[in-house]
Amino acid sequence: MTDLLFGPFALEFMQRALFAAIAVGALCSAIGTYVVLRKLSFIGDGIAHASFAGVVVAYLRGLDYYVGAGIVAVLTALGIGFVTRRGRVALDTAIGVMFTGAFALGVFLMSRQAHYNVDLESFLFGNILAVSRQDLILILILAFVVAVALALLYRPLLYTSFDPVVAQASGLNVAFVDYSLLVLLALTIIISLESVGIVLVAALLVTPAATAYQLTRRFRLMMLLSVCIGTGCAIVGLYLSYYLNAGSGATIVLLATAAFFVAMALGRRTRTALRHG
Repeated sequence: MTDLLFGPFALEFMQRALFAAIAVGALCSAIGTYVVLRKLSFIGDGIAHASFAGVVVAYLRGLDYYVGAGIVAVLTALGIGFVTRRGRVALDTAIGVMFTGAFALGVFLMSRQAHYNVDLESFLFGNILAVSRQDLILILILAFVVAVALALLYRPLLYTSFDPVVAQASGLNVAFVDYSLLVLLALTIIISLESVGIVLVAALLVTPAATAYQLTRRFRLMMLLSVCIGTGCAIVGLYLSYYLNAGSGATIVLLATAAFFVAMALGRRTRTALRHG
């Protein structure tokens, strides 16, 4: 049993992967609480796909891929907020316009290259076992910055999530809070690219929070449960992917999905018992 639990972490790359999994699982689950409450589930997928254009531009210019992805992700997030407020269109429409345009730009630029050696699969599906020391340092720094920002904006984000009209009337700058959340969401997605990839990052943002929502309606408890679920699935998924020789990002997301259905069943049984009790 000891070898089963601690054996993998005799390897340095597994140690790095563990710290990355904890950071990504906790951060995605925390900010995902706001994503679920604000019904922004589609936005994570949109920003993640838009970041592909940044990866391509960085490749063409010889820059760091994550810097390029981060710049495009932040610009896309701000663009979504701007189009929603100024373009008189629904949020889902703005997301569709911005992310498809950015993703198409990345495909267009890449299609013009006769030869390229960038490993696109790692960006699409993630490879947490390939996290380098430099990647881990960047992940931890960005995770700390986003976590501090979330803590500082806790009350404004909570207020605007439940009643933005009253928050605006009380003098709160709702536009600033909304833009801040979009930027933090974009940074969280960039942090998660190496771990779960563009395709799966939206699931890690939404599923743990949606799972917690099945169990409680109290916001603080929901966020705490979401973080515990996301972190737990990330750690256990890392173990399973190592022993099953499977994709780490996919394994983590599948565990989170299974947890959602278990929570949904438990929540339904609890509500049924309360009605008949």
